[in-house]
Amino acid sequence: MQRRFLGVIAAVAALGTTVSLAGCGTSGGSGDVTLKLVAADYDVAGGESSKTYWADLTAAFEAQNPGIDVEVQIESWNDVDRKVAEMVKAGEAPDIAQIGAYADYAAADKLYSADQMLSIPVQSNFLPPLVDAGETKRVQYGLPFVASTRLLFYNKTLFKEAGITTPPGTWAELQADAEKLKLNTDVTYPFALPLGPEEAQAETQMWLLSGGGGYTDELGRYAIDSEQNIDTFEWLKENLVDEKLTGPVAPGKLNRKDAFAAFTRGEVGMLNGHPSLLRAAEKAGIDVGTVALPGREGKAEASMGVADWIMGFKQNGHREEIGTFLDFLFTDENVLEFAGQNDLLPVTVSARDTMEDDPEQAHLKKFLEVLPGSVLPPVGKTSWASASGNIKKNIGDAVGPGGSPARTLERISRDAKTAESAE
Repeated sequence: MQRRFLGVIAAVAALGTTVSLAGCGTSGGSGDVTLKLVAADYDVAGGESSKTYWADLTAAFEAQNPGIDVEVQIESWNDVDRKVAEMVKAGEAPDIAQIGAYADYAAADKLYSADQMLSIPVQSNFLPPLVDAGETKRVQYGLPFVASTRLLFYNKTLFKEAGITTPPGTWAELQADAEKLKLNTDVTYPFALPLGPEEAQAETQMWLLSGGGGYTDELGRYAIDSEQNIDTFEWLKENLVDEKLTGPVAPGKLNRKDAFAAFTRGEVGMLNGHPSLLRAAEKAGIDVGTVALPGREGKAEASMGVADWIMGFKQNGHREEIGTFLDFLFTDENVLEFAGQNDLLPVTVSARDTMEDDPEQAHLKKFLEVLPGSVLPPVGKTSWASASGNIKKNIGDAVGPGGSPARTLERISRDAKTAESAE
């Protein structure tokens, strides 16, 4: 989800300085153990919502656990994974890290497993797709921190101008609607298809799932060049790209942030989007509609899910204290506070049920509905980083002029399987 939050103060975060939140009223005592926590900044606007969240949370935790202090370091999403990697390499691993990936650390035996840290009620409360995605070799090391899902967004005003009365429920209807948008409204992007290097692996997975495929097979092995996946990209190329329904920028050159920005300017009829785009578009005055991603013959069987991760490192031997803190972190109140203020989704069953019944979070209801059946990328594989990078770099070729979906997917799949065999 690359994402948002400032940290202790802007100048401190910019310097990457480690700061105890004691100065914020969160770490007053001389506890027997001080936990070092590195967390990501979710506030793209440069606000202080992360400072407030972590300060309030650690203050409440330390009040209940006087033997444990918590020192928090906030880093931008551009830096946080690298900073943690550098700390680990230098033999100075934090006790807890809230970052984008966990698999390499799990494979190197640097993390506590979930059952070594969490109480049974907390561990059993995570949503099943997120548990599956947090596992490496069937052991959960990555704890989902926040989640997101994807829906099809459409501009209701442009739909009305084009004479479209209902959103598409199948690929054929999506194509027909894109044709009407192009013909009747002259919209710049009837359907925006961002397969550029910024986030192509996500757009790709959404389409693979809607076509009945995915990155892996039922045994968890890479199957990127499956028959279903090739058929999906052949449909995309022949029915959207070659028909010039995806706009003036080639899909392989169009990044997600640019497609989202175009949507907020009213230049896009349809695209796949996440919850944060909903608020951004509404603030820009776009009348937004959302619907589950269409499939070949009806609603897609599965939606793509995304999660950010939190994990406990073994190096300092603070297993019990880490577990105490994480049990507190995953109470409904704390999970809902962070998810709600960032237009993201909670990762536990009980918090999801609570949010679904909250009228103030009604705008997230459709995203919540598809979360339990969502499929996440294979982030538990150490090979996923290279496979994802390969997809970002090359998947646009599959739908480009003279491109071959079969050839492109076969090449990406071959490389991923080679990397997988070395795990």
